[in-house]
Amino acid sequence: MLKITGSRLNCVAGVAILLACGIAHAQGSVTLYGIADGGLLYTSKTAGSNGQNAGHNFSMVDSGYMPTSFGLKGVENLGGGLTASFDLESGVSLANGGFNDSNGNFFGRQAWVALGGGFGQITAGVQFSPFFLAVYESDPRGMAYLGSALVNYADNVLVTGAMNSNAVSYTSPKIAGFTGSALLALGGQAGNFQAGRQYSASLKYEGGGLMVNAAIYDGNSGGTAQTPVPSTEEFEGRELGLAYTFGSLTAKVSFVNYKVAGSFDSNVYSGGLDCQVLPELDISGGVYVTSDRNDSSNHSLVVALGTQYFLSKATALYAQVGVVNNHGAMNTGLALNGALNGVEGTTVGANVGIRKSF
Repeated sequence: MLKITGSRLNCVAGVAILLACGIAHAQGSVTLYGIADGGLLYTSKTAGSNGQNAGHNFSMVDSGYMPTSFGLKGVENLGGGLTASFDLESGVSLANGGFNDSNGNFFGRQAWVALGGGFGQITAGVQFSPFFLAVYESDPRGMAYLGSALVNYADNVLVTGAMNSNAVSYTSPKIAGFTGSALLALGGQAGNFQAGRQYSASLKYEGGGLMVNAAIYDGNSGGTAQTPVPSTEEFEGRELGLAYTFGSLTAKVSFVNYKVAGSFDSNVYSGGLDCQVLPELDISGGVYVTSDRNDSSNHSLVVALGTQYFLSKATALYAQVGVVNNHGAMNTGLALNGALNGVEGTTVGANVGIRKSF
């Protein structure tokens, strides 16, 4: 048996303290964050299981304006300009306590680790694609959950491109106002490299209040990514966006094409304004025109207006109203939760709610 003297005990204790300090330094900073968002939604028409109008609906909904979610993120300074970071984020439903607004898996919104520095950032894991982020940056309604570019996105491809599994991406540093990003998601199916393979890229310029971006997406079905909400819909996406900010007002216009295998080949034209009227009051409005390139009789028009009143930096009340008019086989909805798909003719919808961030 080893006999530990007082001097040896002090030495062991000192080494243990040094190791603990090293471990504490390696852990860096970790932050718990999230959003709790719940509201009431009314729609004058509702799409039934057969795609026909099932009548008006009034319900409590989770995520009326932004996604209810929680996550853990952290960053460590490795020295020499290098940083290591991670993000684990899960969607949650306030309505039933289950998963929502993700690919259906635990931490299904984001689950990645990254290495960053003067060269840019390399990220591996479940993450948003450059295409999805470009659509978000070009939306005057900021991808609100009623009457925004997000509803059109999910209508066409569900969460494909929003939550990419098995993905590796690179984002460049900003050079002369330009930032580039590229992503490759590997399907993981032995003997078939193309199954579930997804790639995306974007280029953005920012300077003097102006933002211009362009992005592409190309994804195949299949692969090994098992997600309850389909995240490998086969589609090609193209996006062009323009934004200009002057004072408290930001104007945005964009063009997005969703070419979905066996479905619509939709062109979506959008434009609108966002105005910070007061430090505590924000108002945004947008118009979204969708046309099917395969059949011009399939088209829709969405007009939406929303306002947020901030009781504090972390708490806001909101109200939104929207109108959608569908023709032909087009089934554009009004809200991501509660009215994702619409019916032929005109539907009016509105919601009110409260959002708490932490």
